[in-house]
Amino acid sequence: MFGIIDDGHLHLNDTGQMAQTCWNEIPDHFPHVRLDAFVVMPNHVHGILFISKNVIVGAKNFSPLQPNRQAKGTSKTIGSVIRGFKVGVTKWVRQNTSIQNVWQRNYWEHVIRSEPELKGLREYIHNNPNRWSLDRLYIAP
Repeated sequence: MFGIIDDGHLHLNDTGQMAQTCWNEIPDHFPHVRLDAFVVMPNHVHGILFISKNVIVGAKNFSPLQPNRQAKGTSKTIGSVIRGFKVGVTKWVRQNTSIQNVWQRNYWEHVIRSEPELKGLREYIHNNPNRWSLDRLYIAP
């Protein structure tokens, strides 16, 4: 979908380059988000986002509505950020290829709670292309 990995080197196709571009543009649409490690793999992406403090971080992190109060939007949730990223890539793919379905439903999220964990996840993302041949969906180039 996004390119190939040959001998540990990532070669993005146009769709992979668009996924990279959409990721890089996240802070333009969500100024409370800072980007960290990211990699586009042939069939998925890995990335770390930092969300500013005092911002709702998940779609279910809310209080019950009080009478006569309006519901607040979800534009500051991790869900809205990932949804925006996926929509951007999907829109480009549908306009420029014959592919209609780009992403699986939902996404995997994890709250990073320590510097050692952050360091380990950054290394995992950075080294992911070198481990591509071990992926269960790997297809040799």
